[in-house]
Amino acid sequence: MLRRAMLILVVLAAGIAGAFALASYSSAPEPMTENQAPAAERANPLLTPSPLPYGAPPFDRIQDADFKPAFEAGIRQQLDEIAAIADSAEPPTFENTLVALERSGQLLTRVNLAFNGLSSANTNPTLQALQEEIAPKLAALDDAIFLNGKLFERVEKLWGQRDALKLAGQDLRLAEYYYRRFVRAGAKLSDEDKTKLKALNEEDAALAAKFTNMLMAATKAGALVTSNPADLAGLTKDEIQAAAETAKARGLEGQWVVPLQNTTQHPALASLTARPTRERLFNSSWTRTEKGDANDTRATIAKLAELRARRAALLGYPTHAAWSVEEQMAAKPEAVNAFLARLVPSAMANARREASDIQALIDQQGGAFKLAPWDWDFYAEQVRKARYDLNNADLAPYLALDRVLMDGVFYTAQELYGISFKERKDIPDYHPDVRVFEVFDKVGSPLALFYCDFFKRDNKNGGAWMDNFVYQSRLLGTKPVVYNVANIAKPAAGQPALLTFDEVGTLFHEFGHALHGLFADSEYPTLSGANVARDFVELPSQINEHWALDPKVLSHFAVHYQTGQPMPQELADKIRRAATFNQGYALTELLASASLDMQWHSLPPGSPAPDPNAFEVEALKKAGVDASIVPPRYRSSYFLHIWANGYDAGYYAYLWAEMLDNDAFQWFKENGGLTRANGDRFREMILSRGNVSDYAKLYREFRGKDPSIEWMLKRRGIEAGN
Repeated sequence: MLRRAMLILVVLAAGIAGAFALASYSSAPEPMTENQAPAAERANPLLTPSPLPYGAPPFDRIQDADFKPAFEAGIRQQLDEIAAIADSAEPPTFENTLVALERSGQLLTRVNLAFNGLSSANTNPTLQALQEEIAPKLAALDDAIFLNGKLFERVEKLWGQRDALKLAGQDLRLAEYYYRRFVRAGAKLSDEDKTKLKALNEEDAALAAKFTNMLMAATKAGALVTSNPADLAGLTKDEIQAAAETAKARGLEGQWVVPLQNTTQHPALASLTARPTRERLFNSSWTRTEKGDANDTRATIAKLAELRARRAALLGYPTHAAWSVEEQMAAKPEAVNAFLARLVPSAMANARREASDIQALIDQQGGAFKLAPWDWDFYAEQVRKARYDLNNADLAPYLALDRVLMDGVFYTAQELYGISFKERKDIPDYHPDVRVFEVFDKVGSPLALFYCDFFKRDNKNGGAWMDNFVYQSRLLGTKPVVYNVANIAKPAAGQPALLTFDEVGTLFHEFGHALHGLFADSEYPTLSGANVARDFVELPSQINEHWALDPKVLSHFAVHYQTGQPMPQELADKIRRAATFNQGYALTELLASASLDMQWHSLPPGSPAPDPNAFEVEALKKAGVDASIVPPRYRSSYFLHIWANGYDAGYYAYLWAEMLDNDAFQWFKENGGLTRANGDRFREMILSRGNVSDYAKLYREFRGKDPSIEWMLKRRGIEAGN
């Protein structure tokens, strides 16, 4: 996933960032060192450009207390820079207005990107409190920029003169970006309506920050805790040991803790043999934010949906979805809804057949119960094993994390793009689990830094994502500093992390996003790298997943961690044959969440805040999704993507991009597959381009035609119209 957080909205040079995170954090006080001296006695390292290679954040010097004064300084500086542009007595020119806007906010960008990295992956109560304090202030700054009448006059004038000025290429795209950005932000509103809009924006930012912190707390509190080891029957020895160590870290000596994932379903549900334990774990996930306590998010999300509808109306749009989708490749909510509606019948038909197969197995085993959501993964795994003679336990020894990363993810990038990697232990990181690599281009020239942080922690947000600490820009003379974060269960001390094949796919996916950032080659930071539409940004990530099953790639990384023997060809063939298994379920849970998102953000203005539970039931029914068979991947009340991560009316993007990635990968297959020539072409025509052109045009130039849904359905083994 590509993270887009509310803080970044105000930083002109940075369009993407990680979501906020919450955790309980404590440590014993240590003697004060030089780097822990009171702020008055030391220089704030955030206030000056980093002296580290590539401008990487000096995490060894940054203290929590540094962020607030740095944010305040950054806000003041950008306000001064904006005032100088808007109040200039000189006629507007491309350089003194648009380029000046691109140069503004560099201090705030630096602070914001470092803060978002920590607050999403290694947070604590101090950062949490600051995030809630600073979010509305940054929303106000955003309004101070984009609702500045004098500044808009200059931008509008330049846009009107674009032909006379002979703007072209990235210059023209930048002018278009700013003009549309100002208009969509409300620059043409009356002063009275601007005041109303500012209040709505600040409230949205504050509620989104609050939601994120509530969700993280609820997810931690919702973990399965047991003092009976029999409850964990079916888990591996290493998984049980990891649960014991998690409990110990939480002060629950002698117990076991299975933390919740960010999604509705949980990997452990495929293994736990005790049905009551599975039910308990599922319900803990399903109701994590609906317990009537301080972390119950229902009132918050209802309010967010209601105020977004009001804001859309103020801006002249019928719904928030209409406003949000306008800048995407899909362009209109009608196109999104038609796309989803086309998929639902086929997905549900396949899901019902899968449910029938599972129910037959339950009946055969004398289960005497009807299939429930907490049963699906457990019995589906048995069906998979019976049908394909494949289970995750057979695969895990061949999927050691380090081998997958070095000999799979990195190897694929080397084969396709000619880049290489060297670990840098001299670059300070923010946690012992983090690794840093320098990336070199095909001629051996320095290209970027890449951080990876893969293990789950209580003070880390759920899921997996990519983001930047530094954005590439020829104008600013910066090279990219990119990171990937995941939530893989940390193995017991001295043991390797053995992955599921889904987790292998996650590593390839997130590194696809990373490549989008690493290969950025734009003049302007606003147009650089992954600063593109949501339904286009998932193309680089999802197409990279395909390479995990490429015979050359799989054979290179799938090696037994103990014996060093390669994965048997028979087992590799089973993985490929099983790739279409359970895809009715997998597609339906995505469609359910995407439909919820679109309906939440299609509320007409003036509608009262709906009851989230009743709304969800009706929305799924309207979408044609039977939640009793397939619950949504994310329930409304813990749907971080849409309430705080910038994917509002945008979760469909994963499915839209799936259409693109399967269609584009078909081009690779038609042209020789894993070759440097193909990789260089994809890099040149997609990965390096950023937001320099209309997305449909970019895609057509690469593919030679518009995308077809055919290859998406074929990859999932789903026949259209079923």
